[in-house]
Amino acid sequence: MGRYVSDFRGERHRFDDLRAVLVKASPRRSGDELAGLAAESDAQRIAARAVLADLPLTRFLEEPLVPYERDEVTRLIQDTQDLAAFAAVRHLTVGGLRDWLLSDAASAEALAALAPGLTPEMAAAASKLMRNQDLIAVARRCRVVTAFRSTVGLPGRLATRLQPNHPTDDLRGIAAATLDGLLLGAGDAVIGVNPATDSLPNCLALLEMLDGLRARHAIPTQTCVLTHVTNAIRLVERGAPVDLVFQSIAGTEAANAGFGVSLSVLREAREAALALKRGTVGDNVMYFETGQGAALSAEAHHGIDQQTVEARSYAVARAFRPLLVNTVVGFIGPEYLYDGKQIIRAGLEDHFCAKLLGVPMGVDVCYTNHAEADQDDMDTLMTLLAVAGCNFIITVPGADDVMLNYQSTSFHDALYLRSTLGLRAAPEFEAWLEAMGMMDDAGRIRPLAEAPTRRLLAGGGVADAA
Repeated sequence: MGRYVSDFRGERHRFDDLRAVLVKASPRRSGDELAGLAAESDAQRIAARAVLADLPLTRFLEEPLVPYERDEVTRLIQDTQDLAAFAAVRHLTVGGLRDWLLSDAASAEALAALAPGLTPEMAAAASKLMRNQDLIAVARRCRVVTAFRSTVGLPGRLATRLQPNHPTDDLRGIAAATLDGLLLGAGDAVIGVNPATDSLPNCLALLEMLDGLRARHAIPTQTCVLTHVTNAIRLVERGAPVDLVFQSIAGTEAANAGFGVSLSVLREAREAALALKRGTVGDNVMYFETGQGAALSAEAHHGIDQQTVEARSYAVARAFRPLLVNTVVGFIGPEYLYDGKQIIRAGLEDHFCAKLLGVPMGVDVCYTNHAEADQDDMDTLMTLLAVAGCNFIITVPGADDVMLNYQSTSFHDALYLRSTLGLRAAPEFEAWLEAMGMMDDAGRIRPLAEAPTRRLLAGGGVADAA
């Protein structure tokens, strides 16, 4: 007999445990179907949501989805929960939390105060009771501001990661793509390259080239070579110009072990980067990437639905005060997010849950070429996320990553979002664009043919442009 029961249209639905309630309440997702966990019918899905809505939030403290003694992520979640912050909503059910989040009482200040009191499971549960517009409305009021050389997450701002990947890590090709992005106003969140090979000499060459370009033009941003965290530690030891330490993370100890990381390794890496003291306006030195399906693909999901286990990765992220976090929402493939509808929903869920938990969330609005999705779906998602106050998006030349072989968003897409929605770049980066003569009086990026813009290609810095 199931522990949780709901009657819907004359049929009784039973759910064995809290994990079953959460997964059956989830919107349809190919990953949950692949795992054999998904709701068997829409009726069962609605019945599970009815159960979920009436569950006290305290149930998530009494019934951990992964046992405390078996999982360091569970221990992190429980040991770091701010019970004083949680007291404000302790009396609520999941449905009551949803209603409060949508009320006028949930101001930006109230949401920021609540964030350390919520667990990822609570955030994921609330999201399962929300429409897309609900996810947007709440996330828009959640502000998480971080800084290194530029400040990311301020109201009215949309930052970008400039991603100049190259299939052979050719330094000239990466430099050309970087200049292309800078000329179109991209790169205020980070200039971050995924190396085609993780060898230390290759990563060092990439770091030195990107840092030299940044320093030569006095660009107020940060650079990052997205190599494994253990490589980053070795690079710091060799005196490399490491701004941000990158790592992909997941929501269980076993899934993180599949990435070759643990909380202790992440802690060591953060301490190494902080010791360099390279930031000028802040000291947020970590950059994390997540994605629905990562734990399932590693067979490390513990029977938890992919959206909830994804939310657990945000507890890992927030423990290390990162500058940037982004979900690669459609990158893992249609086995986990089948089509444009599922990708759009997942992107809004990830952004909502992360921001609600106090994580500085961005999104790689993307899909693989074998998914039932296209660029129109990405246009929809990036517009919705910009309305929702997303901290940053990924931008690549032509929206086509020629190294990772997937479709993302372009430098021009970011210009569309800023122009259409009245958004601006990070303040330090915006001031640099103005000083370089790359921005006109209306805040628009000047055409490439205009003389002030050509100074960047000619090698001039801010002083030369003045």
